[in-house]
Amino acid sequence: MLVEKNVPLQSYNTFGIVAKALSLVRLTNEADVNAMLNDPALKAAPKFILGGGSNIVITGDVKPLVLKIEIMGKRLVSETAKAFVVEAGAGENWHELVAWTLDNGFPGLENLAMIPGSVGASPVQNIGAYGVELQDRFESLDAIDLQTGQTFTLNAAQCAFGYRDSVFKHASSSATDGGPGFGLAGRALITRVRFALPKVWKPVLGYADLDRKIAQMGEVPTTPQQIFEWICAIRRAKLPDPAVIGNAGSFFKNPTVSVEQCADIIEREPKIVHYRMDDGSVKLAAGWLIDACGWKGKSVGNAAVYDRQALVLVNKGGSQNPVTGGEVMTLAKAIQTSVYERFGILLEPEPVVV
Repeated sequence: MLVEKNVPLQSYNTFGIVAKALSLVRLTNEADVNAMLNDPALKAAPKFILGGGSNIVITGDVKPLVLKIEIMGKRLVSETAKAFVVEAGAGENWHELVAWTLDNGFPGLENLAMIPGSVGASPVQNIGAYGVELQDRFESLDAIDLQTGQTFTLNAAQCAFGYRDSVFKHASSSATDGGPGFGLAGRALITRVRFALPKVWKPVLGYADLDRKIAQMGEVPTTPQQIFEWICAIRRAKLPDPAVIGNAGSFFKNPTVSVEQCADIIEREPKIVHYRMDDGSVKLAAGWLIDACGWKGKSVGNAAVYDRQALVLVNKGGSQNPVTGGEVMTLAKAIQTSVYERFGILLEPEPVVV
């Protein structure tokens, strides 16, 4: 285990924001984590866990100790009557894992193709796309408590998954009744994640972009690989490649409202894109709301709203004149204000602001 000083982070965040980690340690296995926690100075230091850097906005040099997660490995660990249980190290690239599962005959993750980031970050955000969320395929994960050094395993219920949410995004706090609240933000370092992938595969369709693709192609996809390829094509057409144009993916969560709220908005905005949820609420398309407010293609400094998808903010300055975290957040706050003034809805950012 080696602690590095003043490490440039531009290549470690998909926005391409220039910043430094004052101290950084690379963790390639559980032994590295234990060695770090056995060092009194490192154990006591404030920490920031860095995976693929796809869901963060860095607003300055990072003072906490940066834990760069590089735990690798992919394997089939077991089978049940209904599922293949596949395990991947937290440092694995998410999209590469999806491709690997299909290559090895383990379908079920194809709708989640091309989501940027690492495997370890996937349960934190409960990533989702095109009708599938991580919780639909999740089996369990292993993590290490950064305070006690103990290893523990959590199942789906213990992860408390919600829409782009989990126990890993909430800090421990006192509940209103005086009891302790349970949260693992900044405390749990995820090392390995396991997925239960169905042996009896059924395609997940019915999402608007997939419906348009079916109409365009004149056929319904019948294999996981076909859906994977279609999802990749759809995402390439509407979302920028972070390797070409820096971005953090979808910047805002799609807000949910009551049926009554949605009906009120539809009276004023009949074309609003919305989806009825199983719990009776209605999900609104944040990208549509932003586009309706005229933000597509507009910018603040080198932070811009992507001209093909208003839900994505991009680094229009590239690597030579990169965006700053301050520019990104100024643009994001202006968008929030605009959407709130028109629709009465406060958009919630997805990325973590560092």
